[in-house]
Amino acid sequence: MTVVIVGAAIVRGGTLLAQQRAWPVDAAGKWELPGGRVEPGESEVDALRRECVEELDVEISVGERVGPDVGLPGGKVLRIFAAGLAEGEPRAVEHLELRWLTSDQLVSVPWLPADELLLPDLRALLATPLR
Repeated sequence: MTVVIVGAAIVRGGTLLAQQRAWPVDAAGKWELPGGRVEPGESEVDALRRECVEELDVEISVGERVGPDVGLPGGKVLRIFAAGLAEGEPRAVEHLELRWLTSDQLVSVPWLPADELLLPDLRALLATPLR
């Protein structure tokens, strides 16, 4: 069975929330979307909601998929969903820093390789009206 890693493309006011990794050493300082592993018996949406509570201390509303699946080492797959804040203000619980990035600012941070592959899809999401 394929291990699925879910990520939240949280959009507010035409900006996307990114977080900077603190660990492991090879990923420290790189940027990614919030999210994590889907646990056995857990839906992808439930996993994403749980991960955002753990990593950001916020409740989110989960929308449509963004971009294609991205293959990760070890046969895992990264799956991104559009999301909005439902309750709370994000804070860096497990990460070094959080930033709200405009479409033009997406290239201003060094992304983890899998997230970087999705930048065109994230730009398209930010260009969607009512975001």
